[in-house]
Amino acid sequence: MTYLRKYGNSPFTTAVIHGGPGAPGEMASVARELSSFTGILEPLQTKASIEGQIKELKSILKEHGALPVNLIGFSWGATLSFIFAALHPQLVKKLILVGSGPYEQRYATNVTSTRISRLGQEDWDDYRSLDGVLNNSTAKNKNEAFCSLGKLMSKADTYDPLPHDAELVKYNYDVFKSVWGEAHQLRSSGELLKLGTKVRCPVVAIHGDYDPHPFNGVKEPLSGVLKDFRFILLEKCGHRPWIEREAKEKFYELLEDEIHKHVL
Repeated sequence: MTYLRKYGNSPFTTAVIHGGPGAPGEMASVARELSSFTGILEPLQTKASIEGQIKELKSILKEHGALPVNLIGFSWGATLSFIFAALHPQLVKKLILVGSGPYEQRYATNVTSTRISRLGQEDWDDYRSLDGVLNNSTAKNKNEAFCSLGKLMSKADTYDPLPHDAELVKYNYDVFKSVWGEAHQLRSSGELLKLGTKVRCPVVAIHGDYDPHPFNGVKEPLSGVLKDFRFILLEKCGHRPWIEREAKEKFYELLEDEIHKHVL
């Protein structure tokens, strides 16, 4: 698998960081859109630990990026970018968090139940079956089940989606399980939010009002620890703003405006 895709021309001022973890490639359409005015890097994370993904991202940005770069992180990629900006503040010019997960555990308790409540009976049956595979230590088709579950959750995450291609390169459940286990512990312990005191760059969070990840779990904790933070809530918008009929245009306008501030 290629670990990096480039869009547009040098200098590569901005990197888009995918979600998952273990589900690289979904930021391709965002990268293409933004490459009309600046060079974009799309790292495809492969490591099965937070430390490994941080080192992997650092290596890619130092070799290919116009440092310091703008980081646009989506979902898990937003959390990873937040951690990266705290550990390597000299490498990040601006941090844009899209559809981020909560930064305190108390806000995360209802994410799964919200998703499940949006599923019809057939999808609910499929969810239980796939969840059973992933929790079966002897199952051999976990990557396939992880892929199917991801598609099912995407249905629950969207408000009014436009036709789109997922563009995911490869699902890897082992990466997801390992990295997310570490991330859960980091958030539960309070250490994730504490990292915000080390972030030096401006931070902008963009969140859909229909996203099952509660926006207050991003807005309220980060407002208390970040020195330069703005929060933007998009109406009629789910987890991925770039596929939402009512929010896509506004989302790209916001991204272009934020990036242009640090390109021109």
